Amino acid sequence: MEVRAVAKYIRVQPRKVRIVADEVRGVPAQRAADVLRFHPSKGAFHLRKVVISAMANAQENLNLSPENLRIATIMVDEGPKMKRITARSMGRANRILKKTSHITVVVEEFQPEATVKPHGTKAKARPKFETPKTKKAKSDKKEKVEETVAAETVDTVAEEPVTSPEPIVEDTPTEVAETTETEEKA
Repeated sequence: MEVRAVAKYIRVQPRKVRIVADEVRGVPAQRAADVLRFHPSKGAFHLRKVVISAMANAQENLNLSPENLRIATIMVDEGPKMKRITARSMGRANRILKKTSHITVVVEEFQPEATVKPHGTKAKARPKFETPKTKKAKSDKKEKVEETVAAETVDTVAEEPVTSPEPIVEDTPTEVAETTETEEKA
């Protein structure tokens, strides 16, 4: 269902209101009113009044909730111009045209989309910020490579099996054992 509100003979140039109207066309009406409230232009002030009026019309006449309203169309037409003059040199005058606008806002009912993500979606990976590599870091890297190469050569030397010559046979313990046995017999 569409509801409209019209404001006529507004003392603001239509071109300036159209610039603001392009920013809020198609958005939810409540959000448009909030955005226009803090917009610095004079046209935004008058456009906000018309948007709020359209929301009130929908609520009073059709019992529609303001949260379910979206701006369908915004039309800014040119109204009559007031002709004024300003004095110039040598008794002449220049024309001043004070423009007016007719602002029409049409709101429609819509179902707002759910903002909750469906279950089972993964979170995006966070970016990883690495420290920038400098020349000093490159020299450190070269030193580490040299250290690992030196350690590998030491490890290979240590890993070789040690071959010993013939096992050493000691005659002394057996002789001592034999002497103790002979002494016990005696």
